[in-house]
Amino acid sequence: MLEVRNVTRIFGTRAAVDNISFTIDRPAFVGIIGRSGAGKSTFLRMMNRLTDASSGQIMVEGQDILSLRGPARRAWQSHCAMIFQQFNLVPRMDVASNVLHGLLNRRSTLATMFNLWPRNDILRALQILDRLGIAEQAPKRAEALSGGQQQRVAIARALMQDPKIILADEPIASLDPMNAQVVMDTLKRINIEDGRMVIANLHTLDTARRYCDRVIGMRDGRIVFDGTPAQLSTGVARDIYGADASFNEAATSTAIPADTAADHAYAERLLT
Repeated sequence: MLEVRNVTRIFGTRAAVDNISFTIDRPAFVGIIGRSGAGKSTFLRMMNRLTDASSGQIMVEGQDILSLRGPARRAWQSHCAMIFQQFNLVPRMDVASNVLHGLLNRRSTLATMFNLWPRNDILRALQILDRLGIAEQAPKRAEALSGGQQQRVAIARALMQDPKIILADEPIASLDPMNAQVVMDTLKRINIEDGRMVIANLHTLDTARRYCDRVIGMRDGRIVFDGTPAQLSTGVARDIYGADASFNEAATSTAIPADTAADHAYAERLLT
């Protein structure tokens, strides 16, 4: 489904992404890990065509999406949804309208300006919110929601696009452990139940091991690890992060402490 061929992105004299290649042949959940500045976000932005590549190809079902221009580029962006660390919602707009904005690429400017949506689209947005456990938040302003709820609204907006691929750029970096787990559980359910490919940039090793089918490690713009979660040892992690023997991956853990077990149980109920 996806083949990345020798993709490079140069900013000035620095290669943010340096000649990377890999293939994903099924709708897997793929985690990309590495320290800040490793090139993870730049790669996802190239995938979504928010940033141009300097060279290389990204082939999706035989088509080089890096060569797309104009309407073809916008059509690809509608099939490749992006979820951001800071949610990118319209704070003063209600939740349902934020979700409907996932259809902006398919709507006229006039209809968007006046917030006019077909009944079927509105019903579908509400169904997606219900699936994610936040249907009761639909009439509220996005700014009134917690961080975890806002990220689920952002996921709902992505699902509204009915994408082939979901890209998540540090989706839990600004969340507490309980909300982080709810968001990751949500993305994993979408991957399994819908058969959608999910590619997520992650900082935490325990998250990558728990949710990913495959982990790609980047360092200084290059791929330095590509394997299964079971192969992601502490030694491998040190190499990915360029750390010495003092590296302690527990410091990056998103595991929920035992004294918040009740909150964890509540989070699980949200997903059922």
